[in-house]
Amino acid sequence: MSTDPILDCPLDQVPEGPEFIAAAMRWHFNPETGSPYWLDRAKTLGFDPREDVRTFEDLRRFPNVANELRDVRVEDLIPRGYGADADVIGVYESGGTTGPPKRVVLLRDWVERLMHRTEQDLRARGYPESGHWLSLGPTGPHVFGELVRWQAARRGGIRFTVDMDPRWVKRCIAEGRADEAERYAEHLIDQSTYILETQDVRVLVTTPPLLTRLARRKALVDLINTKVGAISWGGAHMDPDTRYLLRTEVFPNVKLYGTYGSTMILGGLAERVAPPGEDLVVFDTFSPYISFSVVDQETGEAVRYGDRGQVVMHHVSKSFLLPNNLERDLATRVAPPPGQMGDSVADVGPLPTFENETVIEGVY
Repeated sequence: MSTDPILDCPLDQVPEGPEFIAAAMRWHFNPETGSPYWLDRAKTLGFDPREDVRTFEDLRRFPNVANELRDVRVEDLIPRGYGADADVIGVYESGGTTGPPKRVVLLRDWVERLMHRTEQDLRARGYPESGHWLSLGPTGPHVFGELVRWQAARRGGIRFTVDMDPRWVKRCIAEGRADEAERYAEHLIDQSTYILETQDVRVLVTTPPLLTRLARRKALVDLINTKVGAISWGGAHMDPDTRYLLRTEVFPNVKLYGTYGSTMILGGLAERVAPPGEDLVVFDTFSPYISFSVVDQETGEAVRYGDRGQVVMHHVSKSFLLPNNLERDLATRVAPPPGQMGDSVADVGPLPTFENETVIEGVY
């Protein structure tokens, strides 16, 4: 079926926000091209997205439907416009720590677009052009490991993995079995040691809790400073003091950059390249596909730049639509760079509670 060209624009082009959003609404809410889920959900929206949603601000008209993705058949999330050509990479899930997990479907055309942007980010940050990657994080059902696999492959490397089950760690902590969670984390570090000792690992991808555990072992620290060119951290909060210590004293020979994202937006975003001495970790978005708003927890209105609020995430692409998803994170609202739609965010950290459940970061 025919597609508006802007939805399939070349990978090296970034479309204008309003024009792209309008085209995406026509695609997702056309009976011939939209997904069964959104075509059915449109009956209860109270507005017509094809007529009434044309700008970034209009995305806030949608209800937050993320919780409905716990039960939807994954087939119903794939737009009909793909027909038999929908190239499904996989089905991935949210953390599943505040109820049953939410599921999303990852299609190849979106991954290729995201990876093109990611490759630009890696190049700008001076990541090694060759060598293998070690992913010390979940391989599934979270999207974390799949995206690392693509990044390594595009750079001619192989992704080594040490798998983890973050849900088990969080369950241990919630049930008061912190010692068991600690032993599990050390077990993960032990496994990573064997890979780092024997393989040409040039990029390490892990989470802040596991990175700080790596830093406790001098032999591992020396090994990483000798062999690894870049460390990419994400999946959990890192406070400024820990980041400063890791960059300047523990891993002074290694580039250290954060990523911030979510399975619900089908990707992660790289830390902004900042001048030397800049301590604020800022994450810009990949708009118009992925965008953020930072809002007051009580009113839902945008907070002022420099103030903290709750993060609202939007994903709008040909393959997937999830606007106005209220996340479990707090962040400082930062002015975006020229041309970016929505807000940038800094100093991201978890809410104490979310959806009436205590938020536990654990190892991811």
